[in-house]
Amino acid sequence: MITLLLLAAAGLAAQQTPPPPAAPPPAPGERVTGQTVRIPSNLVNIIATVVTRREKLVTDLEKSEFKVTEDGQEQKIEFFARETDLPLRIGLLLDTSNSIRERLEFEKDAAIEFLHNTLRRKKDQAFLMIFDNEPAVVRNYTDDAGELTEAVQRQRAGGGTALYDAVIQASDKLADAPQPADHSAVRRVIVVISDGDDNLSTGARGAAVEAAERAGAAIYCISSSTQWVSAEQTSDSKKRVERKFMKGEEDKVLEEFASQTGGRAFFSYSVDDLGQSFQDIGEELRNQYSLAYVPPNRPADGSFRKIQVEVARKGLVVRARKGYYALPPDRASAPAAKKNQ
Repeated sequence: MITLLLLAAAGLAAQQTPPPPAAPPPAPGERVTGQTVRIPSNLVNIIATVVTRREKLVTDLEKSEFKVTEDGQEQKIEFFARETDLPLRIGLLLDTSNSIRERLEFEKDAAIEFLHNTLRRKKDQAFLMIFDNEPAVVRNYTDDAGELTEAVQRQRAGGGTALYDAVIQASDKLADAPQPADHSAVRRVIVVISDGDDNLSTGARGAAVEAAERAGAAIYCISSSTQWVSAEQTSDSKKRVERKFMKGEEDKVLEEFASQTGGRAFFSYSVDDLGQSFQDIGEELRNQYSLAYVPPNRPADGSFRKIQVEVARKGLVVRARKGYYALPPDRASAPAAKKNQ
């Protein structure tokens, strides 16, 4: 009898002892990283590059040295990290229009060098898009630089130039880029190799910048203009300075794409300068800062909100996207609309 009473008491105690609480399921739109950290989906994420006035990377800054403002109001930085090894998702855009016929081989060499210097197997992925009369993806996402190289080498020049449409379509494709198995963050990048000319796009230049901003993609531009690139090494510093102040409208297009999205435009003075340009891009993509803040509680009306990132140390330059579009959750990942479509 005593034994039966003891067993009954133990059973009653077991029923009254609550089991350890299970982790609640993610809320709609919430992103879970690892096993314990939850990141709200409404965070505004910023990737920032910090350099000296001589373009030397600065990689030792702390969270307290950054200041982020939205529409002029300072924001609390909720998350901060030095991002040195993010997986890359790259859209490589190669101008194959008739206007660059004489420079196509240069563009091919530039693209191939970039791919072999940057793409890491089983970590990064890239797709190749060409554009003349219209954009076309000729090799989908892959981590194999050899396959991309073969696709680059097959290209021929001809037709008009639809640069803006190419940036818009590449941005849409990057917005839906393949995610790593652990659902970790990726770095979205568009690399444009072109002279900056456009004469056939249905979308406007502003629409191209907007599409990249919506996708969170930084644009890096390599100019293939004959004004900048020649087969001979230019050692005359005076001539280089003259070229700097002779930038045409096409050069300004490439600069706008880069500055508005947190990327960079390169104007090589000779083919020999290209190696350093591609090395700079690869090094920059792996030595950046990731910041995030919760935006002000204002209606998500689709308006553009300006972002400014500053650092306390004097003499440094910060490259980051200039803002974002405040969209409702059901539209935040939708592809950017195209003109006349």
